[in-house]
Amino acid sequence: MSSTLHADDTHPYRTGAWQPNFTEYDAVYDIGDALIQGSIPADLDGVYLRNTENPVHASIGRYHPFDGDGMLHSISFADGRARYSNRFVRTLGLDAENHAGHALWAGLAESPQRSIRTDGWGARARLKDASSTDVVVHAGVAKTSFYQCGDLYRHDPVTLADLGRETWGGNFPNEGVSAHTKVDERTGEMLFFNYSTTAPYMHYGVIDSKDELVHYTGIPLPGPRLPHDMAFTEHYAILNDCPMFWDPRLLERDIYAVRYFPELPTRFGIIPRRGGSGDIRWFEAKPTYVLHWINAFEDGDDVVLDGFYQAHPSPAGRPDDTEFEQMFRFLDLDRMQSHPYRWRFNMRTGQTTEEQLDDRVLEFGTINGGYGGQPYRYTYAVTAKPGWFLFNGLTKFDTQSGVVDEYRFPDGVFASESPMAPRVGSTAEDDGYVVTFITDINTDSSECQIFAAQDLAAGPLTRLRLPERISSGTHACWAPAAQLRT
Repeated sequence: MSSTLHADDTHPYRTGAWQPNFTEYDAVYDIGDALIQGSIPADLDGVYLRNTENPVHASIGRYHPFDGDGMLHSISFADGRARYSNRFVRTLGLDAENHAGHALWAGLAESPQRSIRTDGWGARARLKDASSTDVVVHAGVAKTSFYQCGDLYRHDPVTLADLGRETWGGNFPNEGVSAHTKVDERTGEMLFFNYSTTAPYMHYGVIDSKDELVHYTGIPLPGPRLPHDMAFTEHYAILNDCPMFWDPRLLERDIYAVRYFPELPTRFGIIPRRGGSGDIRWFEAKPTYVLHWINAFEDGDDVVLDGFYQAHPSPAGRPDDTEFEQMFRFLDLDRMQSHPYRWRFNMRTGQTTEEQLDDRVLEFGTINGGYGGQPYRYTYAVTAKPGWFLFNGLTKFDTQSGVVDEYRFPDGVFASESPMAPRVGSTAEDDGYVVTFITDINTDSSECQIFAAQDLAAGPLTRLRLPERISSGTHACWAPAAQLRT
C-alpha cells in the first residue's frame, strides 16, 4: 500500500517501535523450520490476533497514535505448525483517503473543525473510524473495532480475508459500536456498548451465538461520557460512568477537551444481560478512570469487578516535559499509576466496597477466556516503559495470593497484549501458554513468542521469526480452535 508519510519522520509514535508497515505477508512455519527456535507445542490449537495502529497518510496537524489505520496480524497454530498473515483493515475512511491521496480527517489531538471532510464516524464526530483498537472472534469471524465508536469490520480469523462490514441483518446501530466488545465463550454471546453526545448518551446490546442482534437498550447518563471498556458476569453486564469526560461547557462550543472531575464519584451500572434501562442498579465508588477491566463474577449477593484503578487519571505536566511528553502523558501508565483493583457491589444492600490488589503498575490484563464472567484466579498483564506506551514485560498476577510471576524483555524489545491460550485438554485455569508478538528495535525484527503460562519467568519456550518488524499497538486476543469452527 502506498504511503504519504515523510521519509524523515521524527514523530515518536510513527518511528522506532511504532514505525508502521505497508507490506502484507503470508508465511507458513512447518516442524523443524529454521525460523523457529524451540518447537511449537503440539497442544496449542487456535489463533492469536493483534490489531495495530498503522498510519498510511501524513496526519492533519498533530498525530495521536490511536489515529493510525488498523492492521491485523494473525498467527494460527495446529499440530505443531503455524501460519502468519497480516492485512490492513480496509475501512471506508482508509479507502477514501487512498483515493484522495492524503488524510481527510483530523485525529484525536486536533479539533474536528480541521477535518477536510465534514462527515465521519465516532462519538466525537468528524473522525475517521480506523478500526484499529480492538479485535475479538465471535461466531467464527474476527471483528475489529474503534474505541470512539464505529463499524465492526469482519475478517477470516486465520487468512484475514476481508468479509466486509457487520450489518446484523440491517440492525447495526446508528450510534456504532465501541471497542471492547465482550465474547462469553460459555454462551457464544457477544456483549457491546456505544456512547455519543446525544441522549441517552450510551446504549448496550447483545448479539447471540448466531450473530443476530437480540437486545439493544439505552443507558441514560447525566451527559456525554467516555467509557472505554465493559465487563460481564453470568447474569449481568457492568457499564461505567467515570468522572473524566469532555468538558460540557466547552462541548457547547464544539470543543472536545477532556477533563477529570475528581469531585464526582465513579458510577457503575449493573444491568441484567437482557435488561432494560429500568433494570439498572447504579453503584458509586471513589473517583478514578479505568481503561480496562480484567474480569467480573458473582459471589453470593456480591458482583465482583476487577480492573486497573488509576491513582492519577489526569497526570500533571512537569516543568521539563518536552512537547511530546506533555501531549502523551495520558499514555504513560507510570504517571497514571494504574494498579490491579477490586470493587464489590452488594446487590441486596446497595453497598460498594473496594480495595487495591497490588501496588505494581500493570495494565492490559487478560484471562483464560473460559473463565470470563466466572470466578477466576489469574490475570496476565503487561508492564510499561515509563514515559512511553510500550510494553516491556509480562506478568501473571494471582488475584488470590498476590503472587506475581514476571518476565522482563531485554532493553529495546517490546511486547503486545499477551492473552492466555489454554492447551488442548487443559486441566487447570493456568494450564496452557501465553502468546505475544514482540518488536525488537535493536535488530529491526519481530517474533511471535510462546511462554508456559505456569512459568513466565523461565522465558519463551518458542520463538518464531516474522517476515518483517511489526508496529507496536494496543489490543490482541486468543481464539481457541473450537471458536474458529463456529
